[in-house]
Amino acid sequence: MARMHTRRRGSSDSDKPVADEPPEWSDVDADAVESRVVELAEQGHSPSEIGLKLRDEGVQGTAVPNVQLVTEKKITEILADNDAEPTLPEDLRNLMERAVRLREHMAANPNDAQNKRALQNTEAKVRRLVDYYRGDALDENFKYTYQNARDIV
Repeated sequence: MARMHTRRRGSSDSDKPVADEPPEWSDVDADAVESRVVELAEQGHSPSEIGLKLRDEGVQGTAVPNVQLVTEKKITEILADNDAEPTLPEDLRNLMERAVRLREHMAANPNDAQNKRALQNTEAKVRRLVDYYRGDALDENFKYTYQNARDIV
């Protein structure tokens, strides 16, 4: 698939090995994983950070290579079941953080044409994602502005 704002092609990407059950060396209880996921979310970690922490630190000293194989739910599903889901989807929040950083950079460096273009592209992606999430994960009246993004982020 081609990239959104350039004429270049996208890079190919390797697939994870197909697995139906967690590896033998990772014998973690599903309830313990779910409680750890909720605990990490309450500490303010995003779903991808939670996955990395479970992979690296694990639960009770045992690493969790794939939460979905252990619990049969994705991390976001676990968070939704326990009312600990983030207010914004993670991809939208990351793009908003980037747009805020770029806008602040542009205020300090007004002649930086390359980052001006990057800001325009990033804000276009944010608006596209806001339209996608509007009504489901976002309020029906939500509209992206720099002020909204700065307040949220």
